[in-house]
Amino acid sequence: MVVLGIESTAHTASVGIVSENAEVLGLASDMYKPASGGIHPREAANHHVEVFPSLVERALASAKVNPRDLEAIAFAQGPGLGPCLRTGATVARTLSLLWHRPLVPVNHCVAHIEIARVLSGLDDPVLLYASGGNTQVIAHGSGRYRVLGETLDVGIGNFLDKLWISLGGQFPGGPAIERAALEGIDLLPLPYSVHGMDVAFSGMLTASQVLHARGASRENLAYSVEVTAYSMLTEITERALAHRKKEAVVLGGGVACNERLRTMVGAMAESWGHPSFAPPKALCVDNGAMIAWTGLLAWRAGVTIPVSASEVQPRQRTDLVLTPWRNG
Repeated sequence: MVVLGIESTAHTASVGIVSENAEVLGLASDMYKPASGGIHPREAANHHVEVFPSLVERALASAKVNPRDLEAIAFAQGPGLGPCLRTGATVARTLSLLWHRPLVPVNHCVAHIEIARVLSGLDDPVLLYASGGNTQVIAHGSGRYRVLGETLDVGIGNFLDKLWISLGGQFPGGPAIERAALEGIDLLPLPYSVHGMDVAFSGMLTASQVLHARGASRENLAYSVEVTAYSMLTEITERALAHRKKEAVVLGGGVACNERLRTMVGAMAESWGHPSFAPPKALCVDNGAMIAWTGLLAWRAGVTIPVSASEVQPRQRTDLVLTPWRNG
């Protein structure tokens, strides 16, 4: 059983092909990088239009499969940037009609969870989902994934991008901040905004910009932001772990590539005597393989969608999507 997945929620266009044992047979990705500022949705969508034909060809070639070998075509239905989502959905619909294969809608956030779950071998973990547009602590219950805590303003990745660009850097900000943080020495005072199970980053963004205007170095700011923001995320993840009585933690999303975050969450889980897991970085960032794998799970559970009803859902929430493959 082989499924092809289309990812196009934001800056990355990606095509993945996976087998029923979660082996990534083929993966081809291309990331839109703006000349200045952050992501421009229409420009990102235009980028995706240009690269998707070659990505499909590359994924099929590296997987060494033909379209007739595919069981289904999965696509990221949401959440994400509307123009980008529509581009990926159009590609998926075209392939579904051209190759006479069923179309399977996938929630982008759920896909991050499912790829981490299968690669870790951990059946029922708490997930810290940290990406550009999303920051959530999630656990499964009663037929769907439940959001136990989340950002009240911007996603952690968007916060890092906004901060780095305001300090004179370029998109994407997360990897650049991680490199700069290695050179930081002084831990500067920044707002620690945890509200029960939720977090907020806009106050930290403003405070960091003020400190920089007063002479704080980018290196010290990067170090301080990482320590403070990731402590906030670790705290609410620990609270979810205790509250839901889960026995493992997994990380997902592009910001989960960060080594400091991985280390902090891992140390927290270890203090409870529980394992933690973060996928390989190529499968933490947005990728078509996670869409294909989740699509395979959904297809096996009988989830398909007619082309005529396959509109994208830019604001689709994690906790509104049923997970029939986990029933029983």
